[in-house]
Amino acid sequence: MYAPMAAGRFAEALNEQVANEFAASQQYVAIAVYYDSETLPQLAGHFYRQAVEERNHAMMLVQYLLDADLAVTIPAVTGPKTEFADAVSPVAHALEQERQVTAQISRLAALAREEEDLVGAQFLDWFLKEQREEVASMSDLLAIVTRASESNLLLAEDSLSRTQIGDQGADPSAPPAAGGAL
Repeated sequence: MYAPMAAGRFAEALNEQVANEFAASQQYVAIAVYYDSETLPQLAGHFYRQAVEERNHAMMLVQYLLDADLAVTIPAVTGPKTEFADAVSPVAHALEQERQVTAQISRLAALAREEEDLVGAQFLDWFLKEQREEVASMSDLLAIVTRASESNLLLAEDSLSRTQIGDQGADPSAPPAAGGAL
């Protein structure tokens, strides 16, 4: 009978990160729903796409664990924040979330190096680059929404309709996602 290898600290931390990525995905769905309810379709669409991207990140971690013949657990996630004071606070919350995920990925990369799991460390290099881009693009979006909220929030909608902020499409260097990326 086949059984995956026992998990070390790095594998356990990767499984925890699966939950973090799924939680981030759910948070982005909640933000998208908020913007949809406020009839801000460009902001809603942006966060729906972000939700799919975070789901894909979780599935990339799952695929890595499968490929490494390590046990995979799909942990429960904490519920997302669903109420926001104004149209700026969801983006501020998203930026804080991206900073938190960056810290989580950095700790994972450090743990892989500490355990001399160079393959795991190399795998996480893509995620480190991705997080740098995520924090930068969310910072830009926060600046746009903050400025627009001072006069007319529809200016943020107009900006998003003309300029793609964030993910610019499929990255050929991205790790494979279990079940395929959406």
